[in-house]
Amino acid sequence: MSDIAAQPAPHRSDMARPIQLKFEIGARTLMAIQRSLVRIPQSLEDARAGMLPELPALERDAHGYAITSLPETLQSMMVSASGDMLPFVRQRYTRYFIDFSVGFEGWWNGLSANARQGLKRKAKKIAAESGGDLDVRSFSRPSELDEFHDVARRISLRTYQERLLGSGLPDSPEFLREMVAMSAQDRVRAWLLYIAGEPAAYLYCPIVGDNVIYAHVGHDPAFNDLSPGAVLQLEAMRDLFDENRFARFDFTEGEGQHKRQFATGGVPCIDLLLLRPSLANRVTMAALGGFNRGVALVKRGVNAAGLGKLAKKVRRGG
Repeated sequence: MSDIAAQPAPHRSDMARPIQLKFEIGARTLMAIQRSLVRIPQSLEDARAGMLPELPALERDAHGYAITSLPETLQSMMVSASGDMLPFVRQRYTRYFIDFSVGFEGWWNGLSANARQGLKRKAKKIAAESGGDLDVRSFSRPSELDEFHDVARRISLRTYQERLLGSGLPDSPEFLREMVAMSAQDRVRAWLLYIAGEPAAYLYCPIVGDNVIYAHVGHDPAFNDLSPGAVLQLEAMRDLFDENRFARFDFTEGEGQHKRQFATGGVPCIDLLLLRPSLANRVTMAALGGFNRGVALVKRGVNAAGLGKLAKKVRRGG
């Protein structure tokens, strides 16, 4: 899990900001070391084009850079361009996306037979719980977003992302202002899924350029057995394909089985730290590297023993 949070709209600033480099096991943070880093997020378009980002001059008190979604093939060039900076790969993943040009039928038929059958079965089960029809509600206008946020926020409070990671749907005044301002420009799409009249899942997507951004998603764990998130994602894709206005759906940073299942393509990427070659930074990187290797070793052992699902459940608190 990356500790360098994805942003709905890539924004670049030459100002260094505090970033927590976390020692994590699953969703649980054991400790963190703070470094002042200039964050350089690459957009999906940057990643697809294979663009090498420029590194702005560092302020004297900055420790280095945090580059997200850097195409894996550019790693050595990026390290070389940084001069004597210390490189550390924080995360490897594929930045997945859906190409809307294939059309809904082309996309749907591109899914595996098992995926299609599973989604149909899940949707049918949820519809049966709701009296025979799926209850999916979409939101895009400023006058609608308050209702969406109120309901989605209540769902978010019950998710493990909120409880363990603090990464649920934001409720800050800044986020609310941005949400309304973007919706006034027709740059927000949001959905809620209800099951038997109860809000079960939400999906919030800002629009940047021609790309719909997978920004905030969650579901009430009381409905885990019904897989409401997957069904809501399917219905959201149906709406977006029907609009026929956008180029791609951007799943942003990080891996996920659902991303692999729904995507039509992807770019192998890394999140790369480049730190000044100080003794403190060398110690930090050695500690992080050793810890991550230890966690990976234990994880392989747990999975080999057939205890992976149980460990995941314990990490998420139930």
